[in-house]
Amino acid sequence: MIQAFAFYLFAALVIASGALTVLARNPVHSVLWLIVAFFNGAGLMVLVGAEFIAMLLVIVYVGAVAVLFLFVVMMLDIDFAELRAGFIRNFPLGIAIAAVLLAELVLGIGAYRAGAIGLGTPMGDAAPLLGESNIENIGALLYGRYLFLFECAGLILLVAMIGAIVLTHRERKSPRAQQNIARQIARNPNEATVNARPEVGRGIEL
Repeated sequence: MIQAFAFYLFAALVIASGALTVLARNPVHSVLWLIVAFFNGAGLMVLVGAEFIAMLLVIVYVGAVAVLFLFVVMMLDIDFAELRAGFIRNFPLGIAIAAVLLAELVLGIGAYRAGAIGLGTPMGDAAPLLGESNIENIGALLYGRYLFLFECAGLILLVAMIGAIVLTHRERKSPRAQQNIARQIARNPNEATVNARPEVGRGIEL
């Protein structure tokens, strides 16, 4: 009973927050509703026993992607009048893309009902560990059978991060002024300041 109630609650919140993400006029509110949709989607994943995907939704999408979207939207100076004008101008293109996506969705549902595609027989060494959670099974596969591919993916991400740092690094055209503390201490106070004593009604001659 509690499982069914939690499922319908999370599902209703996912649908409502997803609709509000699209229909919200303020981009900041739209990103906040997207975060709510991610959290409730993580709850659905927990209900079906996929806690690893639930953690990915919370840590990766909410903790990194959605927060990045939120900061970018908040820092942008958005002209809402121009945004609405662009929406009206691109409305036919959006309808065409939506129709194509709807046709693909209908085609996918029809293909699923027609029967699954045979991809071969599973190998014996990829059998799940009995009595263990799916996180432990995924860890055993990543750090066992797919260790080389996992390390290659990490190396590619490291190279991408270094490349982004190199591309965004800017060299200073003029040398930075260095502070000479000994020269500052050795200055004569009489030479450092000048008492101009200007007359009343007259400015200072440079």
